[in-house]
Formats: sequence, C-alpha cells, structure tokens
Amino acid sequence: MKTIAVIGGGITGVTTAYALAQRGLAVTLFEKHRYPAMETSYANGGQLSASNAEVWNHWSTVRKGVAWMLRRDAPLLVRPHPTWHKLSWFAEFLAAVPRYRDNTVATARMAVAAREHLYAWAAQEGIAFDQRRQGILHIYRDKAGFDHAAQVTKLLAQGGLPRRGVTPQEMRAIEPTLAGDYYGGFYTESDSSGDIHKFTTGLARACERRGVALLCQRDVLALAVDERGASITVRHGDVQDTCDFDAVVVCAGTASRALAAMVGDRVNVYPVKGYSITVNLPDGASQAAAPTVSLLDDATKLVASRFGQDRLRVAGTAEFAGYDKDIRADRIRPLVEWVERCFPGVSTKSVVPWAGLRPMMPDTMPRVGRGRTPFVFYNTGHGHLGWTLSAATAEMVAHEVYEAVEPAAGRRRAALAA
Repeated sequence: MKTIAVIGGGITGVTTAYALAQRGLAVTLFEKHRYPAMETSYANGGQLSASNAEVWNHWSTVRKGVAWMLRRDAPLLVRPHPTWHKLSWFAEFLAAVPRYRDNTVATARMAVAAREHLYAWAAQEGIAFDQRRQGILHIYRDKAGFDHAAQVTKLLAQGGLPRRGVTPQEMRAIEPTLAGDYYGGFYTESDSSGDIHKFTTGLARACERRGVALLCQRDVLALAVDERGASITVRHGDVQDTCDFDAVVVCAGTASRALAAMVGDRVNVYPVKGYSITVNLPDGASQAAAPTVSLLDDATKLVASRFGQDRLRVAGTAEFAGYDKDIRADRIRPLVEWVERCFPGVSTKSVVPWAGLRPMMPDTMPRVGRGRTPFVFYNTGHGHLGWTLSAATAEMVAHEVYEAVEPAAGRRRAALAA
C-alpha cells in the first residue's frame, strides 16, 4: 500500500486525507495543534457559498483598497508596511486582473462540484454541523453595487450556478428580520451554511475510522525529497523524528509558502486576516430577531450565518498585515455594530470575537496539483472560499496523487477508456 502524508489539519487537509483514504491509500495527517481545525477552520463565516465565487482581481477592488487605506475600520485594509512578500503578492494580483472573468467562472464551477461531494460525505459519515439549506441572500444598498452583481450573476451562470435578482420586498419575504433600506439583492437558493469547525472535526473522526493516522501536536520542521519519495521531519514534544512517504500533500494554509520553498517550489500564499464574532442568542427574543437565512452584505463585506437556535456568526473584512493574529477591538466593533443596525432585536451582550489568517494566492485561485518533483503536491491558497471549494480540490488532488503513485491502476483505466 502506498503511503501518503498530508500536512495540515484544517478543512483542506482533512478533506484531502478523506479523499485519499477513499482511494485505498495509507494516509498520515500531521497537525501542529492538539486538535484539527483550530486555526482558519475554527470560526469562519459559515457559508458554503458558490454565489461568492467572484475572484478579487478587479480594478474596483484596487480602488477600494487605496481609498480605505487610512480607515482603521475599513472592510478591506492594507497596512502600509512594505515587505517583499506583500509587494510581490500585489504585483501578481494586478497581473491576474485580465483573467478575472475566466477565473470567476472556473471558481463557480469548482464550488458547484464541491458541495455535491461535501453533502454526500456528511450524509455518509453522519456529520451534524448545523447545516441550513435555505440559500444565501446577497444584499445591496445602492444601484452601482446591484448592477455589478448583475454582471457577476452572468459569470456565475456560465459556471453552472443560477441565482436571481430580488426586490427589497422580496428580500423581506426571504428574511423578515432584516432591518434597513436596500436597493435590491440576489438570492441563491442552492447555497447553504453551517459550522465549519463541527464539519471538519466530524470528518477527521471519519478519516480515523477509515484508517488515517491523525498525528496532532506535530510541528513539521523540514520537508525533503529524493529519488525514492518525500521525507518529513517533525517534532512532538521533545522528540524529533523523520518519516518517509511515497508522496506528500501540503495543505498547510499560510505555512504552505515556507514548506514549498524547502523543496524548490514557489507558492506565493499571503495571510489575509479576517475577523468573526459569534453572537450567543440567550433568550427567545434574540432568537426570534436573528436571521435564519445566510446573508452577505456587499457594502460592508460581511456575512452572517445562523447556527442552530442559539448562535449567530458574523464574519468578514480583509486585512493585509502579515502573520499578525491579534484580535483588534477596532476591527471587531464594526461587526457588532452591523448586528445592532441590521438586527436591532438581537442582544449583543454575549459576543465571542475571533481572527484567522486566510491563505490566499495572488489570483485568488487555489493552488492544486503537483510541484516540481513527482512526490510533492499542493492543495492550498483557497482564500475566502476554503470551505466552499475544499471538497472539490480534495478530489482533484487525491485523483492526481493516486494516478502518480498507482500508475498501473492509471494505465488500466486508460486502456478501458480507449
């Protein structure tokens, strides 16, 4: 049996391990924390949102970033501290602007495929994760935002995702608790929401049932390759050990860049910081006043998702500040104020803040597939769509790994296809 290592126990690492185990490979997953899903997969916005597949490489994003640079509470905040990493990333970001349309269509196509795998895995493994299949409503406060969304809707349709424009009156019918004045919205009935942490930890348990060795509290110190395969040096407490594998898949989020450099690959992932709050809904009045349909507010770049009866998750914003994980009060405050403005009946006495680093490639497309050597593969850089795309990219990389390490099986399939 071929041995495969997966580095990283977030949503991409766990889904990759699961997809590899389904193919009968011997999988070892290394995670640096005590449990899986303790970083970016811990408290995101909760949306499985193919409707949010628009890539960021658009001149309007650039203009907003420049205009908001001096606003501490801006939805998109670029800290003006130049580093080579940040400068190279933004240069490649601008270079990808001409591919905006094609990449948006491709991302939508991946997102539609991903949710079918994810739904099937959750049903097969009995994973409860507070899923709500009530769609996602995008809300717009002015004509310019709505008109841009109409153009995006055409691109999403090319990727196989239908969504429809709705009037303010229809928005109220879809989500009666929403307060405020809006120009209009777009509603995607096929999207859903849920708790990424519950899903990822549930799928991790399923991986173990399928024979995956889940090794937590392992710091990966080195990654190397030779003519026989890949080796990983890890530290567990005071013990350091090196293990050999037929192949390795790097799913290490923002750490993927450094790991790739160890084997001569360039994976220019940047840590784009996002924030969330979990609003506890302690009483019947707050529960009745909170939304049940997942929302995305385009003007504030915030999303909201309801988890069960007693939790509301609000998340968003993007901050380019390097590997800073600090939870800043001036970045959390706009999220709380958004809840108080849009859902005034919800109590904000009990709010749990969080911040995480989204691993994002300059073209805001995930890096999936083989590196320079035949033994190292990547599934990383998903940015704001990590959960939405994870099941599709896991299937993609698992297929490629299997074809590489089991060439006889690949040749048999090719012969049958011929």
